[in-house]
Amino acid sequence: MAEAPAPYDVVIIGGGPGGYNAAIRAGQLGLKVACVEMRGTLGGTCLNVGCMPSKALLHASELWEAANGEFAKIGIEVSPKLNLAQMQKSKDESVLGLTKGIEFLFKKNKADWIKGKGKIVGKGKVEVTAEDGSIQTLETKNIVIATGSEPTPLPGVAFEAGKVIDSTGALSLPSVPKKLIVVGAGIIGLELGSVWRRLGAEVTVVEFLDRITPGMDTEVATTFQRTLTKQGMKFKLGAKVTAAKSGKDGVELTVEPSAGGAAETIKGDVVLVAIGRRPYTDGLGLENVGVTADKRGFIDHDHFKVADGVWVIGDVTHGPMLAHKAEEDAVAAIDIIAGKYGHVDYALVPSVVYTAPEVSWVGQTEEQLKAAGVNYKKGKFPFIANSRAKINHETDGFVKVLADAATDKVLGVHIIGPQAGEMIHEAAITMSFGGASEDIARTCHAHPTRSEAVRQAAMDVEGWAMQA
Repeated sequence: MAEAPAPYDVVIIGGGPGGYNAAIRAGQLGLKVACVEMRGTLGGTCLNVGCMPSKALLHASELWEAANGEFAKIGIEVSPKLNLAQMQKSKDESVLGLTKGIEFLFKKNKADWIKGKGKIVGKGKVEVTAEDGSIQTLETKNIVIATGSEPTPLPGVAFEAGKVIDSTGALSLPSVPKKLIVVGAGIIGLELGSVWRRLGAEVTVVEFLDRITPGMDTEVATTFQRTLTKQGMKFKLGAKVTAAKSGKDGVELTVEPSAGGAAETIKGDVVLVAIGRRPYTDGLGLENVGVTADKRGFIDHDHFKVADGVWVIGDVTHGPMLAHKAEEDAVAAIDIIAGKYGHVDYALVPSVVYTAPEVSWVGQTEEQLKAAGVNYKKGKFPFIANSRAKINHETDGFVKVLADAATDKVLGVHIIGPQAGEMIHEAAITMSFGGASEDIARTCHAHPTRSEAVRQAAMDVEGWAMQA
């Protein structure tokens, strides 16, 4: 068994957004750092089979749909032909470029990439098993757990390549299914369902709850579902899938009402199970340093510390299971290890759904404010009244600003509309400084821009919004 030539200051297990950002930050601060990653590329789920490839397909499928409809309306006459293999190739090339970029940043910041599966075997010791079976042990002052998450399986429904798939499988289908059933009306299911609907699939979404996108402001979610339905997506809410049977011509799902009742059978060519993600700690060796995950698999921490010299960041611990949250965890944890100050405000982590229209939000929903007994004011502005959105034929949705009734402090901002993911950040910045809706309302915004809708919604908190 080979030993590392010298102890590391930090060894990170996992090379996703949390892990690779932690490695880069450690290198920037002059720490001797290694990142253990079992994939053949850095970037984790996000870069390889998550955030980035899904956005490539979302972008491509939006252009395909525009070419088949919107182009003609604005005077561009084309006869598009779908080349799915080329679309997938373009996606893969983009992903490769991003992962190579992470490798470059590792070299630039003198961070070692140790290829293999990492296991904690004791205090300050990480055993790495390479693909060829060889083993080496890394010695370190600090271990950072950044192993991320994996798709949650659905009881009674076994995954089967090409038929019953998870989000990874949905990114690499070789052909457009005639009928796609998506189990789970969360962000992942709706994004990937949108891709294949645009490309020609008939999409039905089955959701256990009586609403889509739990955690999203209810008014926004209602509008979101209405918009997706108008686009052609079908929803079966308040329903649970209890069994799946695959055959030559597709998959049959047994579906029962969540509240009880008679079961029915629905059939699709492909079933995408997207009911969420769970922490990945398989074979990690937590017991060797006295760490125990909770019943859902999450590892609790105190300012990222879970034991002497052991730290945790990203999806494997509590908080939003989002790449940018993992990045924030990474920088904060490494800064603390290096003796600096590190902190993440989880109340101000923005969320985005990259459908068309996009949905984004930061802060609290109306339901949360009501439950907490907070007296609030609301401003709202529709994109149909926004000049840029109207001229671009992208008028679905609105911006909603929630502010404290007494102090005008912004408590939450919710957007459904074009480029919502790009517009949410002025709200996040305002809230990070404890700003008021009037601060946004009295800040000059360029015209014509979609972001004027954010300003107009802030103006509407006091009732002085101006229509386009």
